[in-house]
Amino acid sequence: MTSARKIIILGSTFSLSALFAFFLYLATPDNSDNIPSSAAVSSVSCDSKQDDNETDMFYTLVEGELQSGDTLSQSLSRYNINPEVQQQILDNLSSCLDFRRLRPKDKYRVFLDDQGQLMRCEYETGPLESYSVTRNEDTFVAQRDAINVSIKTCMIEDSISTSLFDAFAKNQMKAPLVYAFADIFSSRIDFNTELQKDDTFRLVVEKYFKDDEFVGYGNILYARYQQEKGQTFEGFFYQPDAAKEGSYFEADGEELGTSFIKSPVPLGRVTSTFSSRRIHPISGRVRPHLGVDLAAPVGTPVMATADGTVSYVGFKGGFGRQVIISHPGGYKTYYGHLSRFRKGLKRGSDVTMKQIIGYVGSSGISTGPHLDYRVQQLGNFHDPFSLDLKPKSTLQGEKLAMFKSHIAALTGLIETSPTPDLLYVRHLLIKPDEQLTML
Repeated sequence: MTSARKIIILGSTFSLSALFAFFLYLATPDNSDNIPSSAAVSSVSCDSKQDDNETDMFYTLVEGELQSGDTLSQSLSRYNINPEVQQQILDNLSSCLDFRRLRPKDKYRVFLDDQGQLMRCEYETGPLESYSVTRNEDTFVAQRDAINVSIKTCMIEDSISTSLFDAFAKNQMKAPLVYAFADIFSSRIDFNTELQKDDTFRLVVEKYFKDDEFVGYGNILYARYQQEKGQTFEGFFYQPDAAKEGSYFEADGEELGTSFIKSPVPLGRVTSTFSSRRIHPISGRVRPHLGVDLAAPVGTPVMATADGTVSYVGFKGGFGRQVIISHPGGYKTYYGHLSRFRKGLKRGSDVTMKQIIGYVGSSGISTGPHLDYRVQQLGNFHDPFSLDLKPKSTLQGEKLAMFKSHIAALTGLIETSPTPDLLYVRHLLIKPDEQLTML
């Protein structure tokens, strides 16, 4: 959708340098609270004196959106931006923005003076990434702009009636948050087999907003899953000193992560368990089933359950497209009936835990889309959901004491907040050289 609007600026003696300063003022997030709400569409006065011979000066605002198949030049032409202005935009914007990253629905605004000359162009590649070209006398300044965001730390809790997905959707929580929550407990809970009606969950999560518009999730700071007839699991996000990335720890300082995660398809549905005697669904014969079958839609990502090296990638009889990975300690994991492999995956490839290696399918001898997942150690197959797994690390000494202080502060905030669903709000200025990581 595109529109053009004329905005009157009083006083023709308002210099280009003053206009440059004015546009920079509008673009500075720290001043956003002081800008009149009508500044973009109404008269803006200035301090310069206006005599009887002066005429009002105006600029035209053109707002556009990149359509599928468009180049930026084609999009600008559609809105009658003259070739000279187009070239000024393209030449200057390309110095700070890689045009290969342009996507449909990117938004832009072009400000033209009363002679149709470029004053400023703003281009948004997303809610948290904005670029501008601003005229300053006889030159242009191109830059990536700083962005102001609000981070709301919210708490959500509910119970399970049918599935984790349904419970999160009921609370207007999107899929990335469901996967992130399940991933926290991936070494403790198998949400395929251990989820029950009336189980409860709680999480404290950061939500990012720009101009009151939700743009994504930050870290889950705290997660709890309580089984109706079983255990309670908790995870606190913590980043020990000198650690590159944070991780999740239980209250006693034991890391939730282990050398293996329980399932390569965390929210898949178990259709066949590990068994020494199973009636084969196609042949009808009784034979061992030395793994588990996880049903999921075709194309669902399949993750490596531990760090290792790929020892086989190919088509293997009834297992169809299969990946086999060798791990330390004499372990091997098998992933069968895939629809396709991850691009570039080959024998000898090193993989890390939770890295995508392929996608669910129904290749080989299969009754429908699912993953056949198996774990072998020193030649013997084991039930993947019954492995005795040890934690990756345990905090001790000073690090444990600091962690205890961290969770005491977070727990105190949860228990004393007057608004349980919104614990606190903070503001963050994202500088041009910074990236904001979201789920």
